[in-house]
Amino acid sequence: MSQAVSRPSNYLTFEEYLARDRDTDQRQELVNGAIVEMPPESEGNNDIARKLLFELAKLLPITLIAYKDTEIEVTGRRATCRIPDLLVHTAESKAAIADARRATITRDMPPPALVVEIVSPGQVNQERDYRYKHTEYAARGIAEYWIVDPATQQVTLCLWVNGRYEDSVYTDSEKLKSTVVPEFALSPREIFAIRG
Repeated sequence: MSQAVSRPSNYLTFEEYLARDRDTDQRQELVNGAIVEMPPESEGNNDIARKLLFELAKLLPITLIAYKDTEIEVTGRRATCRIPDLLVHTAESKAAIADARRATITRDMPPPALVVEIVSPGQVNQERDYRYKHTEYAARGIAEYWIVDPATQQVTLCLWVNGRYEDSVYTDSEKLKSTVVPEFALSPREIFAIRG
């Protein structure tokens, strides 16, 4: 005889998360069934995100680029939905959300081509970007995941190969070698060189 499994009332399913009314302008992610408020980014991280956004906009149609506003449903212990700092759609992932009520790429939709996360200081943030999101984005079959780390002044380019990521670490003046955006020509030194 099978046993009924009840879930604690404070854990949300993905469907409940999508249906709920947001009562705040604060950025939030769904992580293992719980709403997690995301603190504002540092201005340094925002500067890096904008620099990458403008560089990508030189190379790709602007309609394929999302800046801190498109969610991706990923696999976790419980329902989980991430909001990357930057995202590059495929034509298929863009079309899948074109008429949707909100910019959320669910698991039944094609994945985007590229996600970019800029690491905030602290061990928890490093574990989230290098460990958890690495696994989650690979499971979604996202072709590339860039981990942009201001603390170490390096970019880890994770390339999806045969169901998992193969990581290449770029430092100093070595140009990133992207398969999604082959014309991308910045090095970590150039990415992290923010002038006021």
